[in-house]
Amino acid sequence: MVNAGAMSGSGNLMDFLDEPFPDVGTYEDFHTIDWLREKSRDTDRHRKITSKSKESIWEFIKSLLDAWSGWVVMLLIGLLAGTLAGVIDLAVDWMTDLKEGVCLSAFWYSHEQCCWTSNETTFEDRDKCPLWQKWSELLVNQSEGVSAYILNYLMYILWALLFAFLAVSLVRVFAPYACGSGIPEIKTILSGFIIRGYLGKWTLLIKTVTLVLVVSSGLSLGKEGPLVHVACCCGNFFSSLFSKYSKNEGKRREVLSAAAAAGVSVAFGAPIGGVLFSLEEVSYYFPLKTLWRSFFAALVAAFTLRSINPFGNSRLVLFYVEYHTPWYMAELFPFILLGVFGGLWGTLFTRCNIAWCRRRKTTRLGKYPVLEVIVVTAITAIVAYPNPYTRQSTSELISELFNDCGALESSQLCDYINDPNMTRPVDDIPDRPAGVGVYTAMWQLALALIFKIVITIFTFGMKIPSGLFIPSMAVGAMAGRMVGIGVEQLAYHHHDWIIFRNWCRPGADCVTPGLYAMVGAAACLGGVTRMTVSLVVIMFELTGGLEYIVPLMAAAVTSKWVADAFGKEGIYEAHIHLNGYPFLDVKDEFTHRTLATDVMRPRRGELPLSVLTQDSMTVEDVETLIKETDYNGFPVVVSRDSERLIGFAQRRELILAIKNARQRQEGTVSSSILYFTEEPPELPANSPHPLKLRRILNLSPFTVTDHTPMETVVDIFRKLGLRQCLVTRSGRLLGIITKKDVLRHMAQMANQDPESIMFN
Repeated sequence: MVNAGAMSGSGNLMDFLDEPFPDVGTYEDFHTIDWLREKSRDTDRHRKITSKSKESIWEFIKSLLDAWSGWVVMLLIGLLAGTLAGVIDLAVDWMTDLKEGVCLSAFWYSHEQCCWTSNETTFEDRDKCPLWQKWSELLVNQSEGVSAYILNYLMYILWALLFAFLAVSLVRVFAPYACGSGIPEIKTILSGFIIRGYLGKWTLLIKTVTLVLVVSSGLSLGKEGPLVHVACCCGNFFSSLFSKYSKNEGKRREVLSAAAAAGVSVAFGAPIGGVLFSLEEVSYYFPLKTLWRSFFAALVAAFTLRSINPFGNSRLVLFYVEYHTPWYMAELFPFILLGVFGGLWGTLFTRCNIAWCRRRKTTRLGKYPVLEVIVVTAITAIVAYPNPYTRQSTSELISELFNDCGALESSQLCDYINDPNMTRPVDDIPDRPAGVGVYTAMWQLALALIFKIVITIFTFGMKIPSGLFIPSMAVGAMAGRMVGIGVEQLAYHHHDWIIFRNWCRPGADCVTPGLYAMVGAAACLGGVTRMTVSLVVIMFELTGGLEYIVPLMAAAVTSKWVADAFGKEGIYEAHIHLNGYPFLDVKDEFTHRTLATDVMRPRRGELPLSVLTQDSMTVEDVETLIKETDYNGFPVVVSRDSERLIGFAQRRELILAIKNARQRQEGTVSSSILYFTEEPPELPANSPHPLKLRRILNLSPFTVTDHTPMETVVDIFRKLGLRQCLVTRSGRLLGIITKKDVLRHMAQMANQDPESIMFN
């Protein structure tokens, strides 16, 4: 035997791993990151930069650049997200109008822009101008009559089918990850899961282009959810330019949380709502520093969008409203009723949509995504065209439903019977009896409401970008407007009733139907997504209705209570479970009285745990173990007899370390001994060089005892973002609990099939 001192000549060979080698610390696709390790690596990096900054001016400047890189990334994300949102808004506006006609002076003008530039447009006929021609006028020179209507109808359907076909083809061929809303996956990614390519450059490009196509096709979907995905793609792209973020998955997720805030900021023109949405709905780990940076990114994104001014109204939003009457206490009752409707709609939609998506996954339907999109688009276009409220874009519909009826409104919803003796200022028009137009609008809205409810269930989840915010708001706004008109007419005809007597005198403007539409929209969106605080802030930023926070809060809370009574899952959590993503929801409570020993592996009758010993296994032994198992890592023990725990080695880093050693260290062969201790073991004189792998050993793996309650273990996994946790008794290794074991156990306790929740 030779002692360790005799081998000191080869010390430089054995310690070559003290320099990090390429790819160390990265993760495989569809694996979970180790939050604790990422945090400690960032702390080490920061400590090194701080100590170096005192050595020279150049190092000090580098440390300043490193400190400012976070703000630079936020600035870039805000600029790009705002620009893309502005371009999408302008393109959607033009392509939606393209289905109905074309501008002769410049084909790239939308209907509104075309008529702005015309000198022959009058205020009464502001939608009619000689420069804008419908397809029937252009092709057969007829604007009225049956043949013109049929031709316009056919052109509407053909354009819708063309847009939808282009979108689904682009997604299928170039970026399969560009489909859907993206929020369930972003929630999962922010919780520490790796989905390579989901936030890639191709996904960004294709999602931006196809988003314009699908929204323009008239399908019952919105662009708000996908814009969060687009902003996160921007965040991922810019974080890859800075080593501080590209080499640390934990830090990268801080950037993505801020990018999600910027996405909502430009989707709704609601910067503060965006920050709260990221905090309440998508983020898993949200330190105070991320809050400030999210705020900055949302601010820059909103400022950029405002500079582009896509809606031409010098505002960030399409739905800006100004109501002239306050709300009254008696109106809280219909507002709460709208909240109940929102909660019931949210439950109905979530259950039906998940059932349909599960059917798509498990039957042959899922093999024909292009055909499914074409069929749904054809049905949508055929049914939507005859009804003016489904023919127009959903955003315009919501805008019209939110509007208060002023003296200059030309909408059917404002066709009231006017009193010829009225001498009041234009703003303060009293409640009036409904005219023919209002009654026509009511039944058209009722039909549109039923159609929207049904078609949205089948549209959300298809293989195209599809957001849910706008369709949900449209359902609520239609229901709310109808309730509002009902209350308004009731107050007009029965102003002597006890509930109206105190606040609704004859000739007064008491009830604002547009406010009911706004409250209904908030209630339905809350019922589907289960948002509360961020929802109310988004709604008042969206509409400018600061005075109406209490009705919005009442409706949002009621809709959440009602929806939660039928099931705790919102639509995004339901889709996460449907896809089997390993997501531990912070909102779920675990109340069962099981112990770590009930969940850990190996169980009774199973093979013993695969472990590495600290200094007695050869390279060949370890390579065989890696080949025969698919575990993410292995506990390291003193010896198989004692089972005393020393640390934990990741599978990927073992593979990379052995591969690097074979390339860079002479004398590393299959029979070389691997050791994880400070000093090499004593070996015979003629034995090959041993290989020191202490560098890749985690010396402080998280451990619990076998009698730790599972309630505590679940809490630890949630709050520390662990991948695995070792179970010991008096320092002896007994087993291991992984995140998947925890998810399986939680499913089992909830009487679900534990295998159905695993990512496939």
